[in-house]
Amino acid sequence: MIRPATLADAPRIRTIWNVMITDTLANFSEVEKTPAEVEAAIRERHGQGFAFFVAEDAEDIMGFATYAQFRGGPGYRFTMENTVSLVPRAKGRGLGRALMGAVEDHAKARGVNSMIAGVSSANTEGIGFHAALGYEMAATIPRCGFKWGQWLDLLLMQKFL
Repeated sequence: MIRPATLADAPRIRTIWNVMITDTLANFSEVEKTPAEVEAAIRERHGQGFAFFVAEDAEDIMGFATYAQFRGGPGYRFTMENTVSLVPRAKGRGLGRALMGAVEDHAKARGVNSMIAGVSSANTEGIGFHAALGYEMAATIPRCGFKWGQWLDLLLMQKFL
């Protein structure tokens, strides 16, 4: 089931997000999210009219997806950037696709023109996932991220909604 995230979901979302930070090169952060940061993200996204969704099965939250404005300022108000993450056992079950469908539908209803996925060049799974959803390569920013002693490229993939 896909539903809007609540503050009560913050501990589980934090765990999923922090695994992505500590165990993967999917993002360039090396600093784990705090409970307050995750709660603030949920509050801010909902408060600003953006979406923050969770996917859950009968037992647990299996993943989350959210979006917000790509860059600050009114000129970017129709371009958003997504974040999506699943627990490993949830992959291949259609939950990521369902989460992104909810995010994109929400954004479309707000008049959003395009969605950006900022994907680490080391995240081949994320690149393939977004490509399967219709995202196309828009830009590569070489060597802009550094994690675990290595330089990484940032790939910007875009989908017009």
